[in-house]
Amino acid sequence: MQPYLTYEAFGAIGDGIHDDMPAIVKTHEEANRLDLAVKAKNGACYYISPKKATAVICTDTDWTGAKFIIDDRDCEELHYYVFHVASKEENVPLSIDTLFRGQSQLENPYDRELFVSVKNENHRDYIRLGLNQNNGWPRRDNFILQADGTLTSPIAFDFDEVTSVEARPIETITVHLTGGEFTTIANPLDCTFTPYTATERNITITRSNVEVSNLTHYVKGEASHGTAYSGFIHIMECAHTYVHDCLFTGHYIYWCTGSANKPVAMGSYDILCDHTVDTRFIHCRQTTDLEDHRYWGLFSSNFCRDLLLEDCMFSRFDTHMGVTNCVIRNCTFGHQAIKIIGNGDFLIESTRVVAFAFIELRSDYGSSFRGNLTIRNCSWHPSGEGRCLIHAINTGRHDFGYPCYLFQNITIDGFMVETFHNPEPLALFTDYTYTTAYYMLLDTPQDYMPIPPETVTITRLGAVDGIQLCANSELMTETNFTLL
Repeated sequence: MQPYLTYEAFGAIGDGIHDDMPAIVKTHEEANRLDLAVKAKNGACYYISPKKATAVICTDTDWTGAKFIIDDRDCEELHYYVFHVASKEENVPLSIDTLFRGQSQLENPYDRELFVSVKNENHRDYIRLGLNQNNGWPRRDNFILQADGTLTSPIAFDFDEVTSVEARPIETITVHLTGGEFTTIANPLDCTFTPYTATERNITITRSNVEVSNLTHYVKGEASHGTAYSGFIHIMECAHTYVHDCLFTGHYIYWCTGSANKPVAMGSYDILCDHTVDTRFIHCRQTTDLEDHRYWGLFSSNFCRDLLLEDCMFSRFDTHMGVTNCVIRNCTFGHQAIKIIGNGDFLIESTRVVAFAFIELRSDYGSSFRGNLTIRNCSWHPSGEGRCLIHAINTGRHDFGYPCYLFQNITIDGFMVETFHNPEPLALFTDYTYTTAYYMLLDTPQDYMPIPPETVTITRLGAVDGIQLCANSELMTETNFTLL
């Protein structure tokens, strides 16, 4: 049997009352030094106080049979992880001057797989529109560079110049986090009239090759106001993360002041992925009702590549600053639907959505996906007045930093609309250039019109009540549209 350390050996009480965080921190410090696993006591209830402290994890940790209470009332510091799964690897020098979209080979002077992040600080992408408007982010991409110089998937953007490169060897040994029932006592701070801020009292993973399994997270104590949360599981700047057989909880929707100085709903997630490559979620669920509109959507991501969700039931799947290549298979999504922008290939298979639209291309980022969409054997239960499979808005009046595409090729093979009571025909798209007072920029030319798909092919489309498909003439005038 592999030797391990316990929290009790370093002073943990485990009665749910005394602060066990100092003992937890010391246990992991020693386990990291000795390269030993950590095992929680079956039946223990560890109390983690609001004091500022982080336990750094570098070895296997088994929380099976134990409970953890994370008290976020009166936090000393909102942005302080409870657990940080960290890498012991140091960055290595890597010289890259330029990159081009579709590039799949790059010199690797090291005989190791690398996680690479590149930026061009002189070009801004994702220049957001709306109540959360901003000036965008430096152009960036994250990828895995294999020992032979091959990229696991091609570059998503052209880089006329690369102003910064970070490269870190990818760990060859997997760290396992297993089990544990975690309950967050929610932060009741009233942020209604303040700019957006998020609590990060969570498990943050910045190490590659990590497996999280059989973990449960509950939330209690939410009131009429509170702060947003940036994910109980927060994965960032790493590759090869596998999360499976876990249970999560949605957070109440609260309001704050957006960057446009108007009230806006806070985005509060229980899972958040930032700048990751090859991240997989298998057989994960949430405790809250997928169709309960009191709760914000569960899952969000930014700048991710090669993302997989399989056999998951979430109220929302979201990609803010783009996803490059994604597979969704055998999943169910609730009232906040599948919200995406990005690049590459997007496959949705054997998946059910109960929402206003089956897919929402995020209008605050140009409703753009530069790549191919495949929908296979899926179903949609429209809610409210929903009548479009793909919801998208772009006035052509705003520069998002990149050309906007309503996908390049769309293939739908097997799609069932479960019910349809709207008197208007089912629309494949909304009017992509549809304008409202919310989005219209007055007295500005339409210099940034989106590019319609090259081909749209639909086979085996049906509905319980019978259905008539309406394809927008404005979008389809130069499109090879085929309905079989």
